[in-house]
Amino acid sequence: MKSTITRFGIRALSFGAVAMASMSTVFAAEEAKAPKNALDKWVIDGGWTMIPLVILLAITIFLVVYCLMSVNKNKFCPDDLRGQLVALMGECRVRSAIELATTSPTYLGRLVAYALPNIDATRPEDLGKDGIEDAIADFTNNERPRVMFCVDILALVGSIAPSIGLFGTIQGMVGAFGTLAEAGQADPSALASDISVALLTTFWGLIISILAIPAFFFIKKHAQKLESESVNAISEMVNTSINVINAEAQLARIPEGLGGDEEEAEGEYYEEEAQA
Repeated sequence: MKSTITRFGIRALSFGAVAMASMSTVFAAEEAKAPKNALDKWVIDGGWTMIPLVILLAITIFLVVYCLMSVNKNKFCPDDLRGQLVALMGECRVRSAIELATTSPTYLGRLVAYALPNIDATRPEDLGKDGIEDAIADFTNNERPRVMFCVDILALVGSIAPSIGLFGTIQGMVGAFGTLAEAGQADPSALASDISVALLTTFWGLIISILAIPAFFFIKKHAQKLESESVNAISEMVNTSINVINAEAQLARIPEGLGGDEEEAEGEYYEEEAQA
């Protein structure tokens, strides 16, 4: 994942440099007399402040796609792997379950391979469940920052974008008031450029935030759900083995003859024996 982020960072910087050079050339050129196209109207008229906003928009789209591809059930807790592991633990084949888990790069596979070696066979009543739970807690605490790294960046981008947009708004307003001070009157053509900067940067900053913040909360909740499913799966495996090992002891503690019909039948039996 780090190599992917590094490659993306290099590409983003390259894209930003190219965008900055091209947009600077456009800003330095004289305004064309031809009607403005959509790119001029919605992007270029926003001034140089649009450069970081365009970069943030590209980062947002990349992170949303990347997180949706990374945070999914097949990479966290696939049903087929879970079923196989539960079946092995139902037969108390702990070593086979660990070997199967080590062959899977999924979150559940790595969790099982990390936690199940802590099973204590000398404690058949609970198999050392406290040690297993400690291992699960250590694994989730260590893995959570890695899983949430890109998701947290998405939240950061969603928070920064409106601030950059507000910066462009202030810049445009300052330019507008400066134009008014120099001209001494409200000339719409003279104010158009500054107003475009003020409005477009705010517009794109809000667009990026509207895309990033909901995506952040959705992906975060989905990741937490998948993590919880993985933890519940390994708890189910351990409980299955405990129930199998202690099945006879549990049945021995269950009394018989609690129903009224059985008690009445037993009483009638003893009465018939006494009369005979």
